[in-house]
Amino acid sequence: MAEFPFDAVLFDCDGVLVDSEPITNRVLTEMLGELGWHLSVEETMRIFVGKTVMDEAPLIEARTGFVVTMDWLTQFRARRNSALDRELVAISGAADAVRVLHSALNGRIAVASGADRIKVELQLAKAGILDCFEGRIFSGHEMPRSKPYPDVYLAAANGLGVDPKRCAVVEDTVTGATAGVAAGATVFGYCPVELGHSSATALHGAGAVHVLRNMAELPALLAGWRPDASVG
Repeated sequence: MAEFPFDAVLFDCDGVLVDSEPITNRVLTEMLGELGWHLSVEETMRIFVGKTVMDEAPLIEARTGFVVTMDWLTQFRARRNSALDRELVAISGAADAVRVLHSALNGRIAVASGADRIKVELQLAKAGILDCFEGRIFSGHEMPRSKPYPDVYLAAANGLGVDPKRCAVVEDTVTGATAGVAAGATVFGYCPVELGHSSATALHGAGAVHVLRNMAELPALLAGWRPDASVG
């Protein structure tokens, strides 16, 4: 059997491991509506997916006149987490892919998310894979800069004791793919459908070397990857 071509695999969480974006953005849509900015969930997703609410606070203020406060963000996170706890499911094929890669790499996998740690841990638990990432969860909220900057991916590689250039990153947004590329990793895009994920074209444009539509294909894709592999 050929040697596995990466020393570690670093996963984004939202939209890659768990199907959280429709739930999170429904709650956000409701709360923006309460402030007077009326959007469909689809419109909210086009604006906010891949970004933090705090990063978009100036836009919210411009559209509503409301200054986003920590109290409002706390309320949003509480309502969001309650909905996620009730409704969240894993991305199809993701849990099995994680366990295969966890075994193949002797545990050298990590989550590098732009979301807060409480949300990430809640979601991994709901997906049944929290045990695979114990001690290897990295949040952009705890970094000097979040995605699209590479800080969270650099921290994850450092935490695993591997060179970022020897890491595969799995992302579904341009923001995240940009962060992975900036870290020096090889980025693989995930785009089953375009709503809630950046398009395959956009992911390639951000530097993804391959875009897959089925997470079940990930272990074999990574195991067989070579630097001169054709882009797909």
